[in-house]
Amino acid sequence: MTNDGGRANEPTSYGLRPPEPAPVPQQTPYEPKPYAPTQQQRADGDGTVDGTGRLLGGRYRLVGRLGHGGMGTVWRARDEVVDRDVAVKEPRVPDHVGERERANVYLRMQREARAAARIDHPSVVTVHDVVMEDGKPWIVMELVRGQSLADRLQEGTLDVREAARIGLAVLGALSAAHEAGVLHRDVKPDNVLLGRGDRVVLTDFGIAQVEGEQGLTETGAFVGSPEFIAPERVLGQRPGPESDLWSLGVVLYAAVEGMSPYRRSNTPATLQAVLSAEPQMPARGSGAFGTLVMQLLRKDPAARPSAAEIRATLEQAASPAPAPLAATRLYGADGAPTGGSRWVPPVLVGSRRARLGLGGGVLAAAVAVVLLLANPFGGGGLPAGWQVRPENEVLHADVTVPDDYARTQGTEGDNVTYKDPSAVFQIYVDRLDPATDKTHNTLPGDPGAWKTYYEKGGKNGTEFTDGKVTTTTVKHQGEQSYDIVTDYTPNSGSSDPNPTRYRYHELLVPGKGTAYWRLRVSMPAAGRAAEDGEDLFTRVADGLKIHDL
Repeated sequence: MTNDGGRANEPTSYGLRPPEPAPVPQQTPYEPKPYAPTQQQRADGDGTVDGTGRLLGGRYRLVGRLGHGGMGTVWRARDEVVDRDVAVKEPRVPDHVGERERANVYLRMQREARAAARIDHPSVVTVHDVVMEDGKPWIVMELVRGQSLADRLQEGTLDVREAARIGLAVLGALSAAHEAGVLHRDVKPDNVLLGRGDRVVLTDFGIAQVEGEQGLTETGAFVGSPEFIAPERVLGQRPGPESDLWSLGVVLYAAVEGMSPYRRSNTPATLQAVLSAEPQMPARGSGAFGTLVMQLLRKDPAARPSAAEIRATLEQAASPAPAPLAATRLYGADGAPTGGSRWVPPVLVGSRRARLGLGGGVLAAAVAVVLLLANPFGGGGLPAGWQVRPENEVLHADVTVPDDYARTQGTEGDNVTYKDPSAVFQIYVDRLDPATDKTHNTLPGDPGAWKTYYEKGGKNGTEFTDGKVTTTTVKHQGEQSYDIVTDYTPNSGSSDPNPTRYRYHELLVPGKGTAYWRLRVSMPAAGRAAEDGEDLFTRVADGLKIHDL
């Protein structure tokens, strides 16, 4: 047996030790016993001999395997100096890897220890020590007793409150890491540990990137979990803190839905989904929580919410729901309105601000009604049955629409349509730029130009007749915009003595240069359907969030 290339004072390779232990001389009580595997310590699936009983650094006795993955094996060990249990991570490198790549892996492990040790946060696993054995670093960490989030999700999905609580802890760990100049780059349920006393710990900074260091992971292989990585990393762009926040968004999605929305049958398909798929809002996580998740999954890193915005939403979602005292006063046990609620129109049902206004008197109620009509989402998130659709690739904007409206995308990729199942209403949004679109005679974002266009019958003067157009200057996201209402008669009904009139209600929002956005809600021009259509327009217009305005 050789020493496997080691120097004279180094131990021989544990993988080449004889199957039976050599006779052990008498030891003093304070001298550690040398390690030697037995016949029962067979080679396992990764080609290594079970190291149970081995002593590292003269103090850490390996007790048993906790788990293993692509980058290493984690052991439970006993620190015989201070008499406590610890976790020890052993590098795991396939046999076919060359010496240079093997050294690269070991450097990465050392970097993991440095990265994690410099982060001071209760939700980041504590690194106690690094022991060099066989020329490779064994990282000694605190032992977090519990299960991973991935294991927990095997038992079923989480409710929004519990998912938000876990998300807050992971966000805190990431914020502390980012302040220390460290990117995690592998945030996933397997690396989120659920400890005792509701403690949540983010672990495994094994592929963390420290600002100022060379990219030690660039060995030709993709490092990370494809279904949880940010699209900018797939494209080979330099990641930033926003990349970790994307991964947090996927973790939150998986927590309430059970799996990543980008999971596919193979890695190439998964990576393609990360780049191009637009997932639906999680069915079990609607409201402000679901909206936040969808915002975190925006393809453009600059369009994702900040850590402060994420924290505020998660704190609200993680808090116990207040007792519905005000709702009890305004609505009966069967949900029917009591006498006082007749002052609240349907668009304001469930609005806390409207209820407070009613409690203060008719005048205060009128003020609350005006405020909430101007911002119907301002009193507590999305209405029931609505969702936010990120349309970053098509519109560079988020569109808020009813859940059951079917989406279609224009063939040229610059517009989307949401159709009402009853075919009464239709929502259409596009982004136009006359300076770059020379083939379609695109109109400028000017209300006068559109007024003239509609009064002449629309496209080529053949869309409709008798167009009555009104324009108003409004504000959208603090910028001057234009409200255009066009009532018209379709050409198919022009011979009818009492034709049905229809309406386009549109919002034009100028952007940078000559580009602008157009939101249109199509509806009947009279009757109850017109009232519902105007309510629909108000909600959709208020929920239209343009990213680069």
